[in-house]
Amino acid sequence: MKKIILETRYVLAVKDLQASVHFYVEKLGFTIDWAQDGWHQLRREGIVVMLGECADDVAAFETRNHSYFAYILVDAPDALFGEFHAKGVEVLSFPTDKPWGMREFGIRTIDGHRITFGQELLKSDVASGNF
Repeated sequence: MKKIILETRYVLAVKDLQASVHFYVEKLGFTIDWAQDGWHQLRREGIVVMLGECADDVAAFETRNHSYFAYILVDAPDALFGEFHAKGVEVLSFPTDKPWGMREFGIRTIDGHRITFGQELLKSDVASGNF
């Protein structure tokens, strides 16, 4: 079957574009695809984030539970967690095996956007409760 969905792109409003770009590049390992007129597009593997500066709008911190924007599947959540933790990224939850069959952890960006990273557990571990 032909692949229909090619990648995921997120569009996020940020208060201070330069500070946010620095965070994504230095702390989360993104690279800059392009920058123009108050926008930057950043990429890490199959994740693309478009950041637009909206200095006068409500910050994601103020939207409380509406600040979740992504659940990203990864191969090595513990390694990625270690990378982010070593760089001082705000951790919301440590890597934990969940009853819904995922090993996941969460972070918060400097703008208050929340991201969860997870890996599917082996079906045999989920069925037996061995996690």
